[in-house]
Amino acid sequence: MVKEIAGLDIRYSLLTDAPFLKQWLMQPEVKHWFPVENEKEIEDAAQCWIGFSRYSASLTATLDHGKTITAIATLFLMPYRKVAHHCLFKIVVDPKYQRQGIGTSLLKNLKHLAKNYFRLELMHIEIFDKNPLIHLLEHAGFRLIARQEKFVKEQDTYLARLLYEIYL
Repeated sequence: MVKEIAGLDIRYSLLTDAPFLKQWLMQPEVKHWFPVENEKEIEDAAQCWIGFSRYSASLTATLDHGKTITAIATLFLMPYRKVAHHCLFKIVVDPKYQRQGIGTSLLKNLKHLAKNYFRLELMHIEIFDKNPLIHLLEHAGFRLIARQEKFVKEQDTYLARLLYEIYL
């Protein structure tokens, strides 16, 4: 059961939401969980990510009647017919608002969008080992389908890549 969050609204993302996404990705505790390293890579990733808002494939969670942007989740739609039945997605919650149920609510809405609007059959996400998102994914019914050791390297530490999926 998804917890009700007072004042939470989930809307389609706008191109103007990109600065918030970039700001979150610049924070070391968030950047650690994404493959980006420097400001240029973060800028490129944020523009690609928010670009799917043009197709209504990105959702933004807000509080305070839309004044406070707290999270963004995006379906990375496939452009080829043979693989258009599934997609990769990404989700990030502003660290100030994590563990309050916003990510759970946003993921529920993203799954609904994927299944009912885009008629997708499968969603998957690529994350790094020990990511706090693992609990949310497993609670939402995602299953681990692949693990690749030593996928990312930060200084002298390696993290495995985990691929989770859910059939809609």
